[in-house]
Amino acid sequence: EKAKVTHAIADIKGIERTILAFTIDYNRLPATLIEAGLGNPVDPWGKQYVYTPVDSIPPGKRRKDKSLVPVNTDFDLYSMGADGKSVAPFTAKASHDDVVRANTGSFVGLAINY
Repeated sequence: EKAKVTHAIADIKGIERTILAFTIDYNRLPATLIEAGLGNPVDPWGKQYVYTPVDSIPPGKRRKDKSLVPVNTDFDLYSMGADGKSVAPFTAKASHDDVVRANTGSFVGLAINY
């Protein structure tokens, strides 16, 4: 399980680099990972990574930390982890095993550790 989490962290960092390169080239975020040229990448548990530009997420549905503050200002990118379930607050049990990009890219790891 630890190896799968490490693999997901590396994947998310690579996907993030591609999204940021797209943003530099086109002066906007891609609408989807397909538009970024990544297809539909899957995590080590066989589920698709979730990518959503923050501007397209209603404020009440954005991913949040333990203080219920949104964790990203640009885009959300995460794996739903081993259980394949996730909800917006990182404190929810369904989100504990998610491998997330947070703090606008300064953190990539398990949601429970953010």
